[in-house]
Amino acid sequence: MPQVSSADGTAIGYDRLSEDGPALVLVGGGLDDGSENVPLGEWLAGTFSVVNYRRRGRGDSGDTAPYAVEREVEDLAAVIEAVGGRAHVFAASSGGGLAFEAAAAGLPIDRIAAHEVPYLLGDDMVAGWRAYVDELDVALDAGDRDQALRLFMKLAGSSEEDIAGAEAAPVWPALVALAPTLRYDAACIGDGPPPADRLAKVTQPVLLSTGATVDSHSAGLPVDFFGAAADAATGYLPNAQRLTIEVAGHIADPAVLGPHLARFYASS
Repeated sequence: MPQVSSADGTAIGYDRLSEDGPALVLVGGGLDDGSENVPLGEWLAGTFSVVNYRRRGRGDSGDTAPYAVEREVEDLAAVIEAVGGRAHVFAASSGGGLAFEAAAAGLPIDRIAAHEVPYLLGDDMVAGWRAYVDELDVALDAGDRDQALRLFMKLAGSSEEDIAGAEAAPVWPALVALAPTLRYDAACIGDGPPPADRLAKVTQPVLLSTGATVDSHSAGLPVDFFGAAADAATGYLPNAQRLTIEVAGHIADPAVLGPHLARFYASS
């Protein structure tokens, strides 16, 4: 697998899913080793030169300490430079927070689509978020990655039964390996609410998409959680539009989301 060197020397792994058409870089979300965006990337590969990369600390990408969101912005900058110097971006979940930080920092990004960015609204939700961040730090500082995962799943609306089932599933050890990166996703979301000052600096066309229903594994979240967050973020972005699609689950069906993305990126 090819790699690019970030500004701090960290090796960042990526794959080219296609090489014809405008460059499109895929940014993953929480607990993703780079695989979740592959089906969508393959769907878009007939029209765009799609690049899927592994964020630092995931898969074959390095993880040079100390972490900062700025380092992840530099990672994305290195990937964009490696694929031609400019690119569209698609970001999933908390990866959307990173994509907006990158655009606000001035990276050469043309259009940004972000699906279900989990910003937090309301005093209770924000307080819960900040308590999660504190508890996550305690768990990870103690080396308790299992507890870090439990905290994240609870935050994401999973029931105790869902959490117990996940712990017994074959995928749990792979998630445990990714648990330290939960801090990174938390940093990309920041204090919780949409960061008005940063979003105001994102002048590119932005498409904020959400599903019409909440993932069944996140039944503890408010029904309008992602939609309300996207609506709020849209109000701060200078050139944004909203899209609600009929999908089941936090990871959108490529056949449903893909056509909307293709039209958005092809717009002039």
